[in-house]
Amino acid sequence: MSQLEGKKAIVTGASRGIGREIALEFARQGADVALLARNEELLNSAADTVREVGRNAVVETVDVTDGEAVTAAIARAIEALGGVDIVVNNAGGNSFSAPLVGMRFSGWQKTQRLNVESVVHVLQAVGPTLLEQKSGSVINLASVAGVVGSPLMSHYGAAKAAVISLTRSLAIEWAWAGVRVNTLLPGWIDTDLTQFLRDAPDGGKGALSRVPMQRWGTPADIAAGAVFLASDASSFMTGQELILDGGLTVMP
Repeated sequence: MSQLEGKKAIVTGASRGIGREIALEFARQGADVALLARNEELLNSAADTVREVGRNAVVETVDVTDGEAVTAAIARAIEALGGVDIVVNNAGGNSFSAPLVGMRFSGWQKTQRLNVESVVHVLQAVGPTLLEQKSGSVINLASVAGVVGSPLMSHYGAAKAAVISLTRSLAIEWAWAGVRVNTLLPGWIDTDLTQFLRDAPDGGKGALSRVPMQRWGTPADIAAGAVFLASDASSFMTGQELILDGGLTVMP
């Protein structure tokens, strides 16, 4: 039997990369999926891949930094799916590197809005439903940047550390209702967001030099972790960080 048979999932940032692969793998495992992101064309393409494996796909075009828009989109998604069992806060990212001294504060704020406040918007919108039904699995995507020093990316590392802390606190707040909340921490993953590293003169060897497994992770690697956290296989796991980084964070 598929691990998520009959489940209803909401995935943000589902138009490409890790989010798209999570949505598709959830569908392969038997879940119907609501896909949220800003790019309608890419969302529709991702939704088509979900339907191709025989599952229902709901598309909601939304900017996750807009709290009111998120609240409305989540409500529509839950109604269209007929409920919700799994929530994946995948939307996020980082568009620049800079030392803290001299960094424009607007850049710092933009990073927090995209990576932290967006998660809060989704959780506040979906939380009442999960708590009322007394079940559910929430998976917040962070990054290894949130657990190690991130020079020239302090804004991003701080945002992802905040997501990890938020997850731990919410796991305690929601445990009484049987709602589990965990964090998934990718390392260097082969997506559009890390293409700049592979385009470097060394072809990305510098980035992989501290990865013991000596390869890039794939969106499928992260999707497999998301299925574990969403399924009953992790039924006694909450408030934890699942790190998928090829050994990067255990290097001395």
